[in-house]
Amino acid sequence: MTTDSKTIPATLIAGDGIGPEIVESVTEILDTVGAPFVWDRQLAGMAGVDAVNDPLPKQTIESIRRTGLALKGPLTTPVGGGFKSINVTLRQEFGLFANLRPTKTIIPGGRFDDIDLVLFRENLEGYYAAMEHYIPVGDDPKGIALSSGFNSRAECRRIVKFAFEYAVKNNRKTVTIVHKANILKLLTGLFLEEGRKVAEEYKGRIEFNERIVDACAMQLVINPWQFDVIVTTNLFGDILSDLTAGLVGGLGMAPGANIGEKAAVFEAVHGSAPDIAGKGIANPLALLLAAVMMLRHVNRNDLADRIDAGIKKVITNGTVRTKDLGGNASTKDLTAALKQAVA
Repeated sequence: MTTDSKTIPATLIAGDGIGPEIVESVTEILDTVGAPFVWDRQLAGMAGVDAVNDPLPKQTIESIRRTGLALKGPLTTPVGGGFKSINVTLRQEFGLFANLRPTKTIIPGGRFDDIDLVLFRENLEGYYAAMEHYIPVGDDPKGIALSSGFNSRAECRRIVKFAFEYAVKNNRKTVTIVHKANILKLLTGLFLEEGRKVAEEYKGRIEFNERIVDACAMQLVINPWQFDVIVTTNLFGDILSDLTAGLVGGLGMAPGANIGEKAAVFEAVHGSAPDIAGKGIANPLALLLAAVMMLRHVNRNDLADRIDAGIKKVITNGTVRTKDLGGNASTKDLTAALKQAVA
């Protein structure tokens, strides 16, 4: 996305649990660097249910349709009550076909140092768009559970092309296509087939290799440095992106972006952590890193670089860290330190 205007309208969803606390922290830091976003604050999750009995209110959808850009805190999909997953609904509503999860070491001295890889996950199909039903067996009405997911040639091609284009723009060297075509011969065979065709178009510019998903999972914990850009289907991407987050300290350090032709939604990947909500100890870094991705999306790399440098300075220095990062700082302490570092 590009923009010539000085200000950029964007939807802001505080979310549930620790959401409001980390959103407040992140917007303060964005204000400190003079980020161009003009926020349209909207509700979703349990806050949406409490206000209008809808976890994804029409007003929120209209706001994202208007701005084409959103930053959201963690949301809780109510259990029962027939409510669909909010994240899945958002992806389908706006055709957010690409889920982008970068994994980069920020805290030095962990089990894995110098990790820098990016995972692309197809976001609309596979088993997340599955038609499911039961088949009775004898007197058991739920004797067999049946699920039929699908992949289309067009979406397989689109996500792989998106990953290769990202690799070109960001000076990446290699794209790895991850599949299970040895067993799911049609479902992921189609993904691999299209992936190979796309890879041909980038020959000489971007190296390409392929991995079966189980081998990839093993290799990610033995030698993650061999990977650069990974692109895979919906279910495998969901699993592997949590695995890669584990390489750099867990979901507290994991930002995500859901990108489509007409909208992009940036988020912290972790949950709403109701057990620590209101205690002032939540770590805002995942959402801050998502905001950095959002700045890069609107071509404000200058501001993104400033925040990245600030995070590195504060976290590497190590004196101000929240409990999950091995320190005892509050959310406010970490926010203040980051604001000082980016000012």
